[in-house]
Amino acid sequence: MLINGANFEFVFDHCLYFNSTALARVVEREWTSAFKPFALTPPQAFMLRLILSRPGLTQREIAKELTISAPTATRLLDGLERQNLALRRQGAVDARSWLVFPTRRAEALHPDLDAASGAVTQRIKRLIGDVEFKHTVGSIRAVCSALK
Repeated sequence: MLINGANFEFVFDHCLYFNSTALARVVEREWTSAFKPFALTPPQAFMLRLILSRPGLTQREIAKELTISAPTATRLLDGLERQNLALRRQGAVDARSWLVFPTRRAEALHPDLDAASGAVTQRIKRLIGDVEFKHTVGSIRAVCSALK
């Protein structure tokens, strides 16, 4: 920003935390609206989409894939079970592990969940452009990977 001929930057212009959380809040509103007709929060919907695409994952694998803690994964799964969208079965190889599967109800929602997700993605791409979208997602994934 130029003030009286001098170049000043906003205090948060180069702050990863501020800008990533600001983006997360804006994007959260988009996904919340998209998944509201299914009575799902964005974290629940993304977990369900993962379960639908890869049935039989363990809770630990789900948590790792979604980059969430084990207790958070358990709470989300509890909610999906209450809605009759997911079920846990004891693993045959290791009785201590529980495998997660979608229910028939979840499978019936699968196309509509994917369509809602795709609609949000297309809307954001229209607003910021396809190239910027791909670049931003790639950059965010690279930063996450580097910071792990």
